Amino acid sequence: MTLIDGPYFEDLRVGQSFDDAPAMTLTDGHAAAHQAIVGDRLRLPLDAHLSERVAGGRLAHPALVWNVAIGQSTVVTRKVKANLFYRGLMFHHAPMIGDTLRTTTTVVALRQNRGKAGRAPTGLAVLRIVTVDQQDRRVLDFHRCAMISLRDSRAQTGFDDDSAAIGLVADQDLTTSISGWRLAEFEAASSGLAFGDLQEGMRFGSAGADVVTNAPELARLTLNIAEVHHDSRAGGGRRLVFGGHTIALALAQVSRCLPSVVTIPAWYSCDHTRPVYEGDTVRSEIAIERLRPLQSGGGLVDLRSLVSVDGSDGPHAVLDWRFVAVVA
Repeated sequence: MTLIDGPYFEDLRVGQSFDDAPAMTLTDGHAAAHQAIVGDRLRLPLDAHLSERVAGGRLAHPALVWNVAIGQSTVVTRKVKANLFYRGLMFHHAPMIGDTLRTTTTVVALRQNRGKAGRAPTGLAVLRIVTVDQQDRRVLDFHRCAMISLRDSRAQTGFDDDSAAIGLVADQDLTTSISGWRLAEFEAASSGLAFGDLQEGMRFGSAGADVVTNAPELARLTLNIAEVHHDSRAGGGRRLVFGGHTIALALAQVSRCLPSVVTIPAWYSCDHTRPVYEGDTVRSEIAIERLRPLQSGGGLVDLRSLVSVDGSDGPHAVLDWRFVAVVA
């Protein structure tokens, strides 16, 4: 029997690119399954007619898009133990239902972790993830840092790259993916606090929380083959929830607090501070950090979501997510 395994950390080299994940055409079925698992209330992906009026087509949910990109990148991280961060995620084009996504993942930095007694050896791989559509239009471009197992516990790779500044981005045009959108159409159909009602420093929290269910199903839906999300043995006895699942639940809570959110054009960063497991209950606190009006109406809102879970060992922080929302 030939065992399909790896790559492990010592198999990777800076500059390697992986583009062999299957391309995926976004369908109504994908959208419905994703919605059933994360329960998001963004209006455009839910309302095809409103989406046609605002965006000129049936917008795919941004979390579905980034979760597919993350899933396609797991051809590199089948042996992942944890994900430490995402940085600089930006939509350059907003996919519609019916578009096909392809992802290339490139290794940009490697650092072997120091060994610890009683812990299997690992290393950090920083990956650049670029997703395009069927017309080769760039859809997403971002970095993620994965902690990956070594095959040989005695291996000394010598990899010691500094990833502190990788993926950090300065201000840039965040409106590329919404160019030409008719935000006035959205404003007329939305409810809750409008952009003009918001102030920097405002804080929100949803009265309800969300239990993490269907974790393997969402991993399968998004082509995520990391073993820790499917095999409890690989996760140390419990299945680990992949980061995009937790982030999508956090966005669902944002959409309940701020129903006037149109879409998410970019993230600055998302740091994973502790793992999330199936059955955990996710809650978040959301803060407005910056407001920038748009000439077309509404504006860009810099948000910070601090996510915690009510796990079996008590409440603890799991995500620190800084991102941008378009609010009408």
